[in-house]
Amino acid sequence: MTKESILLGGDGAVARRTLGDGTLTVIAGPCVIESEGQTLELAQALKSACDGLGLSLIFKASFDKANRTSVASFRGPGLGEGLRILGEVRRRLGVPITTDIHHPEQAAAVAAVADLIQIPAFLCRQTDLLVAAGSTGRPVNIKKGQFIAPWDMAPAIEKARGAGAGGVMLTERGTSFGHNDLVVDFRGLAHMAALGVPVCFDATHSTQKPGAMGDATGGERSLAPLLARAAVAAGVDAVFMEVHSDPDNARSDAATQQSVDGFGDTLAQLAKLHAISHALDDA
Repeated sequence: MTKESILLGGDGAVARRTLGDGTLTVIAGPCVIESEGQTLELAQALKSACDGLGLSLIFKASFDKANRTSVASFRGPGLGEGLRILGEVRRRLGVPITTDIHHPEQAAAVAAVADLIQIPAFLCRQTDLLVAAGSTGRPVNIKKGQFIAPWDMAPAIEKARGAGAGGVMLTERGTSFGHNDLVVDFRGLAHMAALGVPVCFDATHSTQKPGAMGDATGGERSLAPLLARAAVAAGVDAVFMEVHSDPDNARSDAATQQSVDGFGDTLAQLAKLHAISHALDDA
């Protein structure tokens, strides 16, 4: 099956980018917006790192983490303020933006700012949410549920595509494996690519240990670069990683977010592996 490509930007504020054209795209940013200053600072650092390696960046941050383990956990600034901050990132830095929605009524407001709408893994079967995202005409990135086989994502693709989405991408983020753990089956990347859409690998969420800390999710931050390298070697179109200026004190996903200080080295490794992978494909 021929893989579709997804166009982002091209509106003057953001230069046109293409997902699924053989280049490697980086989706990165903090798990949740904590402040405007920190968000802009992280976005600038990530843009500089990607620009230096010839990689395309899509900046990601959530305005509301509606699926936190504890009701007392920090969720973010909310829809209005969060979209204003993301809009500033897009306007000032000229990079595409993505963020997630949890309710159908959020789709239109998010589409007015974001270039790519993200569907959380736990909600990947929610018909109303997928249809609302697709009906905006924006491309939709659907995270594969931790409970779904890769090939069973085909109906989710059709829900968003049938509603008018400007393209669909699937993201792997690990599969539930016993208690408080996830495992990545890299065969799934090929199975999802066979559905004819670009495929992204979420390296940081794949290292999570859900609920392992009682009132918060645990994880193994050090394994994310290893998994990202494996996914790039397997031929993914994009790599998703959450990055923070002070991961240990992040207000969400502290156990798995990557430090911005060493993130450039990780990206350099991924860029080299991507070049090798494509050279082998062309041999």
